[in-house]
Amino acid sequence: MYNMNRLSHSIRRIPSPRLIPASRNPISLRLNPTVQFSTNTMSQASAVVGNGDTKPNTWQGAGAAEFDLRSDTMTKPTASMLEAICQTTLLDDVFNEDPVTNELQRYVAEITKHEASLLVLSGTMGNQVAIRSHLAQPPHSVLCDHRSHIICYEAGGVSAWTGATMQTVVPKNGIHLTLEDIQKHAVLDDDIHHCPTKLISLENTLDGMIMPLTEAKRIVEWAHSHDIKVHLDGARLWEAVVAGAGSLPEYAALFDSVSLCFSKGLGAPIGSIIVGPQDFIKKARWFRKSIGGGARQTGIIAAAAQVALKETFGTDPCGQGGKLAATHVKAKQVADLWTSRGGKLEQPPQTNMVWLDLEASGVGPNDLSLIGQEKGLKLSGGRIVVHYRTFLDLFEKQTLISDLSQKYRTRRSLSWSKCLILPSAASTKEVKIPASLTEVDSIFQLKNSASVDKIFHIHPLTYVCTTPTAKHRGTNDGGAN
Repeated sequence: MYNMNRLSHSIRRIPSPRLIPASRNPISLRLNPTVQFSTNTMSQASAVVGNGDTKPNTWQGAGAAEFDLRSDTMTKPTASMLEAICQTTLLDDVFNEDPVTNELQRYVAEITKHEASLLVLSGTMGNQVAIRSHLAQPPHSVLCDHRSHIICYEAGGVSAWTGATMQTVVPKNGIHLTLEDIQKHAVLDDDIHHCPTKLISLENTLDGMIMPLTEAKRIVEWAHSHDIKVHLDGARLWEAVVAGAGSLPEYAALFDSVSLCFSKGLGAPIGSIIVGPQDFIKKARWFRKSIGGGARQTGIIAAAAQVALKETFGTDPCGQGGKLAATHVKAKQVADLWTSRGGKLEQPPQTNMVWLDLEASGVGPNDLSLIGQEKGLKLSGGRIVVHYRTFLDLFEKQTLISDLSQKYRTRRSLSWSKCLILPSAASTKEVKIPASLTEVDSIFQLKNSASVDKIFHIHPLTYVCTTPTAKHRGTNDGGAN
């Protein structure tokens, strides 16, 4: 007797064939950015209708992403991506039947000089599936930079899912791992006290910094000579390529597997992809399913990713003609403005990230985000990430850096450490040596609110405030911002 549950699950609904004009067929487009899409779909999709009201759709324009410099994950999909989604195929990728998804996978494998590729939902999923597909069983260890995404921002997934020990390495040059760093920490022997290194995971770019192509080659060649696989977290490999470090196929072809992200600097709403040998991708498809990544109508993901890849990175293997190079120029302008006003950098920008050394510049860790709020910008810590959706013209950059450098100069002149209250017979005198920019602001807020009579700047390190009465107002001993 048949198991009807199994039988019904195995029955696939085969849609009736429908002819699609070549000009509107996503497969025939073959990522051709010159194709002019019809305006009918966009005119319908450009508005959201609800309760009889028509509202502008957020797909039009850059929106809040224009003023969000916290990360290039803040990029927003474009109207052309929406148009591609509206025209895509909607077949089942678990059965490997969706044409647009298959075309994207074929194209990415081709441009990276690998045999095959596999669409996944996120960069984290891409790394986790790839690493799991490389490893057989413990004992094994994965060697990586101590700042790597797989160790810092993927919820301990490698150890949880593979049982691997993580060997984290601090690069001696402070920028990227070298072969010498790897050789010093890799475990090659079969001593039962040790956990042998079976996989090296590199990241390019890492914190916006590039691993040179020559160094990557040295590491991969050495690793392969010791039967060690090498995976590349290439979520931002596009940035290294556009910066001139090497072409996409030159980098990608070196590694046993590479994960690439569509939703960071490229601007797609969702999606990453893994590339590697055919047998590896076949195995990765199984692990993708086991982690819950077997999506159905993935054409809506693949269609937007196609447009992002073509429009933002470009068709050239070095990414020339795309939109990323301009973000590197803007990032350098921000860095130059900052250093021209005496600010310090943690490291010179190589791609689209600027790392301001706020501590060395005498600026509090929250000052950048506070100044950004005043100007309608979203910022975090000392990192400024420029993306192709960023609206940050020269004036905006100058005013932002000028205001921040003014805080820097004020903080240096005060050398703040603590806050004291000294009583006197006639009045309460507050000798404020502020602990943060908030303290400076509070002094002048007291004056404006008539809580103090006068403010005397009697010394580069000291403000004295006199109150109208001798009432004791307490001690403020706040820590640094």
